[in-house]
Amino acid sequence: MTETPIHDPVKNKKANPSFPVFNALQSHDHEQIVICSDPESGLKAIIAIHDTTLGPALGGTRMWNYETEEAALRDVLRLSRGMTYKAAISGLNLGGGKAVIIGDPHKDKTEILFRAFGRFVDGLGGRYITAEDVGMSEQDMEWVYSETKYVTGIPKALGGSGNPSPVTAFGVYMGAKACAQKAYGSDSLEGKKIALQGAGNVASTFARHAAKEGAKLFISDIYQEKAKALTEEVGGTLVPPDKIYGLDVDIFTPCALGGIINDDTMDQLKCDIIAGGANNVLDVENIHGKQLMDKGIIYAPDYVINAGGLINVAGELEGYNEERCLQKAGKIYDTILDILNYSEDNNIPTHVASNILAEQRIAQVGKTHKIYSSKGHFSGRAGETYLTDRR
Repeated sequence: MTETPIHDPVKNKKANPSFPVFNALQSHDHEQIVICSDPESGLKAIIAIHDTTLGPALGGTRMWNYETEEAALRDVLRLSRGMTYKAAISGLNLGGGKAVIIGDPHKDKTEILFRAFGRFVDGLGGRYITAEDVGMSEQDMEWVYSETKYVTGIPKALGGSGNPSPVTAFGVYMGAKACAQKAYGSDSLEGKKIALQGAGNVASTFARHAAKEGAKLFISDIYQEKAKALTEEVGGTLVPPDKIYGLDVDIFTPCALGGIINDDTMDQLKCDIIAGGANNVLDVENIHGKQLMDKGIIYAPDYVINAGGLINVAGELEGYNEERCLQKAGKIYDTILDILNYSEDNNIPTHVASNILAEQRIAQVGKTHKIYSSKGHFSGRAGETYLTDRR
């Protein structure tokens, strides 16, 4: 079977330069772009809703000092599309969305700005549900929450889930075990050498799980003190950041920067498995994903193995229960195995296999929308009352 890219129905259509926003929407099947402007608060934000076939679009809000509006638009479109696939492959009844606020997260944060943003989110009536992302804090999300109920990742004191990193890390741990099962015929990490890039919250929790099972950890981080503290805690080995790629290990676990599997690092790799919590691990998916397959390296697609964070905040929508979220994150093990088997059976890279399986679920569930449900879309509207009251 040949490599199949993510479905792009307008790939060969001629773009109309007079409509750049609509071209951006159509290039990856996005449903909606919402431009949010409030001069009084200084808010400049973009909300992108990619696909709501499976349910409301859930995805975090990122605050970043983008150089141009075009850069912000490209980022929010890319991120929202990724959330659709993450939710679909994780078995969640959610679509994909994302928001970006243009501004310096170190200088431009105010209560009125985030409350204004919350009003825009609320105005979408639940089509988009937001959460915390890069450049945002729990305090920021509290201000958003004061204006809308369509927000997750709020502090536990307010009935939310708080820090999602424990659930994210557990999903990464289970995904790494699934890869080990595929590579070695056993999912035990005892005695396995793991190169861990990063010493943040997700990396630290993963390290504790792996160390408890008897793995041998080699740890690096650009912040030396963090890496040293984690290394001492789990009995690992401290490694300089520029040496982490070339270690002769069983598993490489990136939990920091994106784009780290690239032309410069590919030839350095001496591992059997790449399974980590970082986003956008492959610098160029269709190039570097294929190269990993050709080298015989098992790659756990990043948006699948790190889906514990999404699973965690999604749990708030049904009444948060950490144990239930951990159980759902544990199922990442089975999802990764399904992807690895599909990849092997069809001789395609794992990221392509994952995309195909996600698209299949969206298409299958989407067919049920042909069946009218009593919770229908016209509830409380005059049209439905008219139909009901006819004699």
